[in-house]
Amino acid sequence: MNHLDPGAERDAGPAETGRLREALAAAAYDVTPSRVPLAAVERRGRMIRRRRRTTVLGAGCAALLAPLAFVTLHGPDDGDRATRPAATVSASPAPSASPTVSAPTPRIVDPGERVTVAPGFVLWLTEEGKHWTTPDVPEEDQFRSVVDGNIDRTRPGVSLQIDGTDGRVLASGVYYGGEGTASVVEVASEDGPVRGKLLELPGRPGWGVWYAVAHSGVETVTVRDTEGRVYATLP
Repeated sequence: MNHLDPGAERDAGPAETGRLREALAAAAYDVTPSRVPLAAVERRGRMIRRRRRTTVLGAGCAALLAPLAFVTLHGPDDGDRATRPAATVSASPAPSASPTVSAPTPRIVDPGERVTVAPGFVLWLTEEGKHWTTPDVPEEDQFRSVVDGNIDRTRPGVSLQIDGTDGRVLASGVYYGGEGTASVVEVASEDGPVRGKLLELPGRPGWGVWYAVAHSGVETVTVRDTEGRVYATLP
């Protein structure tokens, strides 16, 4: 390709100028352009896309970590900036009511079942009445009937028998005719009050046997029901 002096083109006439332009155009057509480096262009494009993706991911991570950074910087120790959650107050359980203690009831025994109420003193009941033995005469059965008509079982009443030995007094008897369920027996002795016990046959026969061990004479006997009311009394 020939290099023309620009100054010569300015001094040439119009005809010369036209010939120069035709020569330059012909020379340009003879130039073959080099191949486009496609592989390099593709690599460059991929590099640019990766950089953009990295930039986007970095921005997203920064957005996600921002609240965590805020919590870390303004944690629960920063009393001026963080609001502590209100404490949950659990209601205390209501105190349970004290269980009601049932009043005692007589011990239920089978007919003829022998009960040792004190050393040498044995009691048992049959449908006819009260039986017992004492340490002084253990082979002799003593008896008080509830069916011979000597007591009125339609009215409240208490009978009393006294047996004593070696400084002990076994007070016992039959109670009958009261309302409700017999529960306890209170014995007033010369030495003070004594609490006795009750025996009955199955099936609520309407009578039973009471007994108490004292150390002196007996003055009064009171049988109370499960409500604390007087079931029967002596005298």
